[in-house]
Amino acid sequence: MILRPRLPALTLGIAVILVAVSAWIVIPAPLLLLLPLGIAAPELSAWLLVLAALVAAATLPDWRSDRKSRVALVLAVVTIVISTLPLIRAVVAIPHLEAAMQQALGDDITVRVPASVRAGMRTSPIVIGDLFRGLPSSNPRTTSSTVFGAPDGTPLRMDVYSPPSAGPHPALVQIYGGGWQRGDPRNNAEFAGYFAARGYVVFAIDYRHAPRWRWEAQLEDVRRALAWIRSHGAEQGADVERMALLGRSAGAHLALLAAYAPGAPAIRAVVSFYGPADLTRGFREPPRPDPYDVRSVLGAFVGGTPEEQPAAYRSASPITYATRPLPPTLLIYGGRDHVVSPSFGAALHDKLRATGTTAVFLELPWAEHAFDAVPFGPGGQLALYHTERFLAWALQRP
Repeated sequence: MILRPRLPALTLGIAVILVAVSAWIVIPAPLLLLLPLGIAAPELSAWLLVLAALVAAATLPDWRSDRKSRVALVLAVVTIVISTLPLIRAVVAIPHLEAAMQQALGDDITVRVPASVRAGMRTSPIVIGDLFRGLPSSNPRTTSSTVFGAPDGTPLRMDVYSPPSAGPHPALVQIYGGGWQRGDPRNNAEFAGYFAARGYVVFAIDYRHAPRWRWEAQLEDVRRALAWIRSHGAEQGADVERMALLGRSAGAHLALLAAYAPGAPAIRAVVSFYGPADLTRGFREPPRPDPYDVRSVLGAFVGGTPEEQPAAYRSASPITYATRPLPPTLLIYGGRDHVVSPSFGAALHDKLRATGTTAVFLELPWAEHAFDAVPFGPGGQLALYHTERFLAWALQRP
């Protein structure tokens, strides 16, 4: 009874916060400071929906007699409407994503994958419960900070996540993003642990950062890591003849280059989460709005503009090498990405298909750049589901 007079003010405050957060589902973030909201809001839409429904229910007893309750109810309903949009679009997208996978990989993607591997794979593109409780936790064996090189006196380290059973297991090399300027092999440790628990040896590698070290230092470091893995991977239980590369953003760009550029080692497959594919076009066609200041990031990485460094921009663009058959490639992008436009991934996909390369392009219409920073959201779950099936198709079949 003591709390009853305060309830309208409390529900109104919560309703204001919920509608303010949910607004970034439909409003693109104009500033880097606001980009995390643009990333998280769509992926937390299930939480926003439930919380708004609770606020609406709490206002019902007083909505006729109390103005604050009426305003809170209206704001809660607005939040409910907005927060359903990503969930509806995710459900609508599922058959289209499945069709794209089947078109490239066949109708039954996992038909030749061993039953023991299939048993650990996700059985549904989106698990409703995981939207609230998170993905299943994994505790793989982890070897941290293994030094694989020291160019210019800079130690480069990797973390190795190993399955519980003895190998040999397929090798998955994970490359973090961060605009080529920041990041750490410990990034996305939950993702690495998930795949280690399901029979992959995951090598999360480091590389030197711009602007101190510019292109091609980063690719040299990835190649240095791959050479170390080929020499020492068997000691970690890895079958280095079954190796795939996976990266996010700048790390996806490096993964594509490491698999595509002349002199690349034998790679079975490559997965790009929202990776830059055409740096020249990316500089000339920045997003609107542009919270990340794409041109300054590219300039710091390459060392100038496309007019000043045309050869470097060409050699640093994965699309340059899509002129011959290349390793099977999975490209995943957010449809509302305001850092790397999905159109760049679509263009790379078309060029790869024209060479006869097996390529899959998946676009998540509601998702912003780095959507899988919330791994249990609809975007994170869909990306994980299709990545798992793609890697099983590429690495686990006899």
